[in-house]
Amino acid sequence: MARTRSLTYDDKRQSILDRSAELFARQGFPRTSIVEIAQACNSSKALLYHYYESKEAVLYDILENHIRLLIDVARGALDEDGTPREKLHTLVHALMDVYVVARDKHIVLLNELGMLPAEQQKHIIALENEVVDSFVRVVEGLRPELAENPHLRKAIAFALLGMMNWTYTWFRAEGPLSAADFAELATDLFLNGLAKFRVDRFTAESQSSKNAPVHRKRPRRARHV
Repeated sequence: MARTRSLTYDDKRQSILDRSAELFARQGFPRTSIVEIAQACNSSKALLYHYYESKEAVLYDILENHIRLLIDVARGALDEDGTPREKLHTLVHALMDVYVVARDKHIVLLNELGMLPAEQQKHIIALENEVVDSFVRVVEGLRPELAENPHLRKAIAFALLGMMNWTYTWFRAEGPLSAADFAELATDLFLNGLAKFRVDRFTAESQSSKNAPVHRKRPRRARHV
């Protein structure tokens, strides 16, 4: 007869993810042991293995759950009625709310993905791209002519995401600027700059620059969520 799960199984599992995210964000995944996670959960190492078979399994669940939350929030924002400008405001506000309450998990997503096996990394990156696509759709709604230049459209979306992603390095919920304040600031800066951005000039310069020799080291692939 199969062993049934306790009524508190999901709550305990979520507690493990929350406490682990705090540890991974504060001291890094490699420097955090299973014993430390168990202690943070007021549990034993043996009991922890009842929920997760390895530290990597805990990390994977943290990242997948967090990115799926971001996807759901982004989709919900885009499903709202309104103009492209209004949808952008809704999207930025909604994601900033998540970043504030799930700060540890977002730090782990940005910094610890490389600790997972290659196949799991690919899966998480594919989910990240769904969040990026939400911003790409908003950008195209604001400037429809960017539909003809997908690379530029995506670069603009990344520029906005970059403003939001790294707020964890300086933003504090108890500080003088609230999450809503920053969402308004970021959105207004983005919209005012985008409204005056000459796509035709940039595209022409980009095409001419393709023929010019470039000598530089190839940067590591950037990830933005």
